[in-house]
Amino acid sequence: MGERDAREWRDQQRQAVRAHADADARRRAAEHAEAAELVAWFVAEATRRGLPTTRLLAHGYDGRGRYRTGLTGWYVDRAETRAVDVAGRFHLLTVPGGPRAWLFGVDPQPSPAPLIVGAGGRDGESIPLRTLLTRLLDDGTGEPGSTTGPAAPRR
Repeated sequence: MGERDAREWRDQQRQAVRAHADADARRRAAEHAEAAELVAWFVAEATRRGLPTTRLLAHGYDGRGRYRTGLTGWYVDRAETRAVDVAGRFHLLTVPGGPRAWLFGVDPQPSPAPLIVGAGGRDGESIPLRTLLTRLLDDGTGEPGSTTGPAAPRR
């Protein structure tokens, strides 16, 4: 392989890597947009149904402490490590703990909601965000399978 061939091959490889990265970024952006739409639907429907909110607490990375936040909303998983606030933002509620966090509380920042909660986790358990939010609405109203409100948006 000559110098020119090697250079062309490297250029083609760079272009292929760039194209894959761009496609992956577009896919992730589309997924985040769809998930954001689901979260917005959930907040509107939870508010319409009068689903009670709660003060959200964060958990330390080590699993030992629970820390106050300034957030109000709904936990979306049993472990109470993921939540949606009343402003329609998705939060991962795991934070670095410690005495300062215990004294002053924490301010977990919103993160993009995943379409599949738990995907890629070590325990192998994952569930679609749509299913989690729908269950929360159904459990919160005491009417599983209720069709009194609009269905979750579908793509």
